Amino acid sequence: MSILVFGSLNMDLVVRSPRLPLPGETLTGYNCATIPGGKGANQAVAVARQDVSTRLLGRVGADDFGYQLRQALAIDGVNVEAIQVDAETHTGVAAITVADAGENHIVIVPGANGRVGKDELQQLQLYLASADLLLLQCEVPAEMVAQAAQMAHEAGVRVMLDPAPVPDFDLQPIYPAIDILTPNQVEAAQLTGLSVTTVDEATVAISQLQQQGVSTVIIKLGEQGVCCGTVEETFQVPAFPVSVVDTVAAGDAFNGGLAVALSDGKALREAVVWASATAALSVTKSGAQPSMPTRSQVADFLKASK
Repeated sequence: MSILVFGSLNMDLVVRSPRLPLPGETLTGYNCATIPGGKGANQAVAVARQDVSTRLLGRVGADDFGYQLRQALAIDGVNVEAIQVDAETHTGVAAITVADAGENHIVIVPGANGRVGKDELQQLQLYLASADLLLLQCEVPAEMVAQAAQMAHEAGVRVMLDPAPVPDFDLQPIYPAIDILTPNQVEAAQLTGLSVTTVDEATVAISQLQQQGVSTVIIKLGEQGVCCGTVEETFQVPAFPVSVVDTVAAGDAFNGGLAVALSDGKALREAVVWASATAALSVTKSGAQPSMPTRSQVADFLKASK
């Protein structure tokens, strides 16, 4: 099994506070940390922690943050050979405020992520022949994401797109190249123009996205679990009840867990349950990459939840 991840690397600058600040409000927090993040890197770690061969294609600046990110990924078992080092810009950063209830605000400064381009696509072409699945997100230029999806589709590699954050770029023309689309409820609403706050509304949004060309759509609904629609059926998987510490990167944990389960040969419903367990475990710890569980932790959690 081999999974490719084409996406972003950020250094997360995380502060904790009793609650999220109101607009214009100065709020006193109580902790600050620099933690490796970025949706591409997070998903790569989520996969690698579950003992699946993982290669990340992306870009960092020629600075301390870039060095630290690559080192952290390598320690987690991610192949970092294809990560470009760009001397003309800084490594991407994300300023994150996490409230005691687990909610968060995130502001991203793309830096090197915004310069991902033809070099990364050329690298991708080299590795597609040996890949089972390609994970994509939208923290790098959407035009490159679209080209990566099309390249993988033409190579017969399964493509999973997490449309986060939803770009101004029109994604609909590449929907036929996307095997699995995994928005959260906010992103699903942005993609469809519909309200997506309940399972019933998610089902309607799934139907619209399928009509536009995506075969399988999985909408992440937080505490309501996930709603999944395929050509054959639509079903819901409830969320696992856990004590939430930090919801940062829960969606990335879900995607990584889903990719692992599908690569293992699990049927979609079983894979979604595995992914939901992966995400549930991730919110019980602080930080993006540090919160990603191992394969044995997910298996033990599911066994205990029966």
